[in-house]
Amino acid sequence: MSFLASLKTWFSSKPKTKGEAKLPKIDIKKRFELLNRTGQGSMSRVWRARDMSLGRMVCLKLLDKDKTAKFEARFLGLNKPREGAICMGLKHPSIVNTFEYGLTTEGEYYLVMELVEGSGLNFLVETNSEKLEGKRVEYLTQVADGIEYLHRQGYMHRDICPRNIMVTNDGVIKIIDFGLAIPNTPSFCKPGNRTGTPNYLAPEVIRRITTDARVDMFALGVTAYELYCFQLPWEKAESMQTLLNHMNSPGKNPRDFRPQLDAETVAFLMKATERDPAKRFQTPADFREALLKLPKRD
Repeated sequence: MSFLASLKTWFSSKPKTKGEAKLPKIDIKKRFELLNRTGQGSMSRVWRARDMSLGRMVCLKLLDKDKTAKFEARFLGLNKPREGAICMGLKHPSIVNTFEYGLTTEGEYYLVMELVEGSGLNFLVETNSEKLEGKRVEYLTQVADGIEYLHRQGYMHRDICPRNIMVTNDGVIKIIDFGLAIPNTPSFCKPGNRTGTPNYLAPEVIRRITTDARVDMFALGVTAYELYCFQLPWEKAESMQTLLNHMNSPGKNPRDFRPQLDAETVAFLMKATERDPAKRFQTPADFREALLKLPKRD
């Protein structure tokens, strides 16, 4: 194949999102008043901002060009939808609402989302917050509802963790950050895509074998474990060796951290964090049903 033919093949196989050529292109500094940073992702910067064209407060997410391109390159030829396109199609009470996405004059993708006033679940866990008392089942049920909806739309989140789950001041769950979301299809679930937050990676992701939507179920299970125990079921993943421990040894018994937990809740948490995909909860509906049967609405 000639050099020109190779170039033609490469460009024709680049992921394109339907209608991407018609995306709005804006000057961030003219459109928004950037008030303060609310987050820093591995591939993005997030701002609390005032949309001066519409006169409302929003959450503005700017995607790093180089890091986003590097991630998208993993799916060359698969026509992977952009994060913004995925988010624009998601409408559920437990998922952050996205109003708009497009390109800045600097060539960065941007997303304009609802501004969630509240706290991240990670903050409630890290501070052993009393706000979790009597609310764990309610919060986890809402998270399961959001993941169930996402799966029905044909996507996997791939980065479920307390940091990516907000709780509004009114107690409403909002799942955020769909930067690693991919379609749940065989071509996207092939071995090798080891992406996500290390402490919540399912063993099959660590092994780089074929995956499916049960990777979200494992991450949801670890999140549930943290909400009940204020600890991770495994040692914090700071090296490949500690990640391998997630594959080769069962998580700690929840009663090591909270001796007062009833047997049913312990069994629920152990199943939720099962290393074998076939033994953990298979769907958000299975998880929710078992959760709602627990004797104590902790």
